[in-house]
Amino acid sequence: MQAQHPLDTRLPEMMRSGRRLRGIFNGLPAPAIVEMCAYAGFAFVIIDNEHGSADLQTTEHMLRAARGSGIIPLVRCLEHDIPRILDMGASGVQIPMVNTAADAERLVRRVRYPLPGGGGGARGSAFSSRAAGYGAFGGPAHTARSNDGIALVVMIETPEGVDNAGAIAAVPGVDAVFIGPNDLSHSMGHENRWTDAPVQQAIERALKAVAAAGNCPGILATSAADEERYAAWGARYFANVASGIITQALRQAARPA
Repeated sequence: MQAQHPLDTRLPEMMRSGRRLRGIFNGLPAPAIVEMCAYAGFAFVIIDNEHGSADLQTTEHMLRAARGSGIIPLVRCLEHDIPRILDMGASGVQIPMVNTAADAERLVRRVRYPLPGGGGGARGSAFSSRAAGYGAFGGPAHTARSNDGIALVVMIETPEGVDNAGAIAAVPGVDAVFIGPNDLSHSMGHENRWTDAPVQQAIERALKAVAAAGNCPGILATSAADEERYAAWGARYFANVASGIITQALRQAARPA
């Protein structure tokens, strides 16, 4: 029997396909939630290590749950965690607060392995990790599989990022650019009111700039109406939030009949 490779590499091609992708943020430290998201039909799950409470060991268990249930796992993490998250076998990383093309170029180098003759990136190489099957899938094949199959999603969450959206999206190695509406709203002085007209105008400008650069624009979409509005501006990588969905369902169940 041939063992399944631990690294799911479908995401970059899906992002280039032009079709809509629907996923979900999960900040709850529970592999069962990841499996539930898979069985519900989401294409990808973003394990949220920026705002969630999972430690690295639990994160690795959630990546195993994703591989076993068939959902593509990304991890939203801070830049310094990229090496360990990738060695655990994440299919992609989603990095917050990217403001310039130079920021994006630095992240590409952290995600990609160096190539023979120069080029590629600066990711440290170890074949003892889960991503390489603890040595079972190491060597040049692992390097190529990782460089080709791991997605880098960068997040725009400030007015500076909006101004540079086209340049960020044009950086080779950036697979998608995700607009974070809550942080963008706060950074623009609108607190959490991202439906305010100035914030929506900034979101529209950023999404259209990413699409014009030929990249995959993404954004939070918590309703069908959100998705349709943002799709009209070019978005096609959409994410809801697991904790919000669960809390809403619990509220409904707690109400008297």
